[in-house]
Amino acid sequence: MVSRLRNNTLVAGSLVYLTSNILNAAIPFLLLPVLTRYLEPEAYGQVAMFQTLMGALSAFIGLSMAGAAGRKFYDGNLKQADLAAFIGACLQILLVTTSITLAVVVLISNQLSAWLSLAPHWVIIAVLVVAAQVVMQLRLGQWQVRKKARQYGVLQVSQSLLNMLLSLLLVVILLWGADGFMSAQALAAGSFALLALWLLNRDGLLLFSSWRPDYIREALSFGVPLIPHVGGVFLLGAVGRFVINAELGLADAGIYMVAVQMAAGLGLIFVAINKAFVPWLFERLSRNNATEKRQIVLYTYTWYAIILAGAGMPFFVGPWLVVAMAGEAYARAGDVIGWLALGQVLGGMYLMVTNYIFYSKRTGLLSLATIVSGLVNVALLLILVQLFGLRGAAYAFCIAMGLRFVLTWWVAQYRHPMPWFQIKS
Repeated sequence: MVSRLRNNTLVAGSLVYLTSNILNAAIPFLLLPVLTRYLEPEAYGQVAMFQTLMGALSAFIGLSMAGAAGRKFYDGNLKQADLAAFIGACLQILLVTTSITLAVVVLISNQLSAWLSLAPHWVIIAVLVVAAQVVMQLRLGQWQVRKKARQYGVLQVSQSLLNMLLSLLLVVILLWGADGFMSAQALAAGSFALLALWLLNRDGLLLFSSWRPDYIREALSFGVPLIPHVGGVFLLGAVGRFVINAELGLADAGIYMVAVQMAAGLGLIFVAINKAFVPWLFERLSRNNATEKRQIVLYTYTWYAIILAGAGMPFFVGPWLVVAMAGEAYARAGDVIGWLALGQVLGGMYLMVTNYIFYSKRTGLLSLATIVSGLVNVALLLILVQLFGLRGAAYAFCIAMGLRFVLTWWVAQYRHPMPWFQIKS
């Protein structure tokens, strides 16, 4: 039985990804009780705004390059040199998008600074951190498609460990406050971007000097239609902090950020399982076997039943956990953590259906589904935050995540039909 589980790439890969993601999630959790004692809610609000800005910038800087390179791996008869040239083309695009974004941000840095309650230099640094994260994702994505979960986990956890150590040094020992936390994130991202480039080059997966306009067009045709999708993800997951900052103040944005970080632990588990699921799924979809498709649908429904059964637990244990982890100053985060966790469960269900759209390479409708859900979230935020305060933001998030799941499922069935209602042969 044990050896059979070891040989099952889905189970074995899921366990490795899950372990690394748990370690990756455990590091911010271990930091939380320390940092919330050294950062007042207003300072934590600054951190929230910095991370929210990075989420907004990622739509235009990253252009889903890691996803394009990962999907390229599955093209038939692709030579490694061609894949290296494709990754080089992705980095050429990244260089251009980063330069353009930097120029725009420098021009409006003072306005952004006032709006976000951040110093102008942090607005500029956010651009560079996002670019560094894209490079890191390119390296991780190539390990994922090759089912090298251990290497993936080691690099991912190592970056989080460096981030943790730098945060402790700068926030706890040197008492730099929010600036220390953001500096740690920037230094860790930059260091590991350089390491990721070296690793790609070492493995023969980086040919930056090659000029392949066809690959640039292919990467852009994958990524540009996803700009609204990434933007929609931002509207779903991060814009609430903008609204809370504007309507309720920076301290409430910091309190909400603590609840978001704690609920996001569930999301990390779902992402870990999906990372192992994608190579397993794409292999079977490429075989186009009806029996295997019914098996995939059955597995998906089973997974939905499991995660929905546990969705109620955070409503009961969440408020206690918030006080235990973050302290009394952040106790109001307990009022919203259950709803945010339910939203993460709906996000886990969404992941299981969005893969079919990426497999089809036709991502335009996915962008439409995500942007519609994001806009609904914004509309609900503007209404519900005024009516219910922090709870209103959580209600809006949960409703919008449910809408995104339903719309994406419909798009997935349209782009790559599956026997969702024909499990039995």
